Amino acid sequence: MRQTKIDEFLELEHNNKELEKRVKEEVAKNREKDKLMFQQAKLASLGEMLGNIAHQWRQPLMEINSLFLPIEGKIFLDMPLDKEEILETINKLNHITKYMSNTIDDFRDFFATDKEKIRFQLLEQINSTINIISGGLKTHNIKLDIIIQKNPEMIGYKNDYSQVLINIISNAKDVLIQRKIKNPYIKISIFEENENIVTTVEDNAGGIKVNPIEKIFDPFFTYEKVGGSGIGLFMSKLIIEKNMSGKLSVKNSSEGAFFKIIIPKI
Repeated sequence: MRQTKIDEFLELEHNNKELEKRVKEEVAKNREKDKLMFQQAKLASLGEMLGNIAHQWRQPLMEINSLFLPIEGKIFLDMPLDKEEILETINKLNHITKYMSNTIDDFRDFFATDKEKIRFQLLEQINSTINIISGGLKTHNIKLDIIIQKNPEMIGYKNDYSQVLINIISNAKDVLIQRKIKNPYIKISIFEENENIVTTVEDNAGGIKVNPIEKIFDPFFTYEKVGGSGIGLFMSKLIIEKNMSGKLSVKNSSEGAFFKIIIPKI
């Protein structure tokens, strides 16, 4: 009888170890899946970001061309070149190329992998994010308003926060264009509420016509977006709730979609 109990105990111990091993293996697999999904979300944004860079650079390149035309004309016509005019042109060129360089820096930072949580100012990160996507909004005459009561600091992965903003704004832009909304706009509001930092993003595209509305956060769910991957909003929710211990929700307002991001200050 005693030997039977010992055998049962040993078998139970063996089963527990096997179960623990399987749990560890499944956790490791899920982590790898999450990493893959994050990477897919980044790659899905790559094409759109390249398009935004093209929009951002088109105007500066035209400005550079216009700066050289009068100088080129004077050279061909053997007209004297004024020293102050040349210095002013050089100054303008420096300003334009610095702007273009900053755009590339923002683009590079967006695709960098954050290794650790850092303290960063929200307004600075939002400006960096807007610098990437504003060209595409301007092309379609979409007005972007940013309302911020103060410049709060946040501890977290700043590029992840940018990716969430870009995903939400890009989706709003696509729906505004597809529905041919007159006087289209996107509004970002930032404020502090108790011990949280709240970011809201709303548009006037007429709302999300999905029931239940939370379905838009399901993986591979696409809605009114031709060629979409269906992982942008899914990853956004995962980033906010897993990586930043926050909450991402959505509802329809009187004019359009209303996204709300709540993230603890610490």
